[in-house]
Amino acid sequence: MTCWYEGPLAAFDTETTGVDVEADRIVSAAVVVQDAPGTRPRVSRWLVNPGVPVPEGATAVHGLTEEHLRLNGRWPAPVMYEIAEQLAEQAVAGRPLVVMNAPFDLTLLDRELRRHRASSLDRWFESSPLLVLDPWVLDKHLDRYRKGRRTLTDLCAHYGVPLEGAHDAAADALAALDVVRAVGHRFAVRLERLSPAELHTLQAVWHAAQARGLQAWFARSGSEEAVDPAWPLRPELPAAAA
Repeated sequence: MTCWYEGPLAAFDTETTGVDVEADRIVSAAVVVQDAPGTRPRVSRWLVNPGVPVPEGATAVHGLTEEHLRLNGRWPAPVMYEIAEQLAEQAVAGRPLVVMNAPFDLTLLDRELRRHRASSLDRWFESSPLLVLDPWVLDKHLDRYRKGRRTLTDLCAHYGVPLEGAHDAAADALAALDVVRAVGHRFAVRLERLSPAELHTLQAVWHAAQARGLQAWFARSGSEEAVDPAWPLRPELPAAAA
């Protein structure tokens, strides 16, 4: 029987105007689908005119200028619908969705859907649940005592995965997908008997524990920074706090 990390996987990634999931906007996105390791992936890309200023710091990361997006990007409303529809298709097909640091990208997409479509991400998965594989959560749980950073670039280096064109949504999505396959192979004894649905549930527990640990570290360091334990999607803020 084929293990999940040797079978069909999809991956999702975004580039944005910043790192605030409640206020920042998606400027590009990609969904990558691969039927098996080594096969040619199918890539869907979107370029978005966010309708708000694009900070120079964000452009320095992904290379997308405000002028370029204004001239070449599409309006957010139809794009967010198409992305959600594409992700729902993966769920219906039973393909696990790889998302590096899932609460960031999926929450951003949810907020964009609420902002431009008066909808939410959850409603797209009422009949077929989304099954997420987050390489950050998996690696941190399975190799918890390894020192060093765990960015996508770091994980690619650690697992021997090529990453060409970092901070391009499609390149990052494909790299995250390959990292998840590599994690599956490296920790096969611990993972091969778990289904994607079981892993999805476990990752929510693992992420919450990781968040508690990070929160405790912040407290010892005198920082008041809050760590959200929710995974793979953060709940909507109350209207008064949004």
